[in-house]
Amino acid sequence: MAKPTKRLFSFEFKLDAVRRFQAGESKVALAKELQLSSPQLIEKWARQYRAEGEDGLRAKPKGRPKTNPEASTQPESEIQRLRRENERLRAEVAFLGKVHALRDEERP
Repeated sequence: MAKPTKRLFSFEFKLDAVRRFQAGESKVALAKELQLSSPQLIEKWARQYRAEGEDGLRAKPKGRPKTNPEASTQPESEIQRLRRENERLRAEVAFLGKVHALRDEERP
């Protein structure tokens, strides 16, 4: 038995369907004419069109966005490095202070 595949619709197809729907055509009649699986598709496209304009109907890239490899290789500034080191040293001092406080509590 063949597995049904998900149909992909072009931007122009969606835009035409939305414009016809907004012009007053019935979503049920449009869905039948355009051989859509559900009239809800036209409603969904119309919502996207109202919220984001034409860009809402364009195909979105799949997956996680690519990272910029140059951004991670840039050397950090001297101020950033010193601030990071300062935070680490503050945390270390706070930790050692707690260790000493606990040690003093244990002594009778």
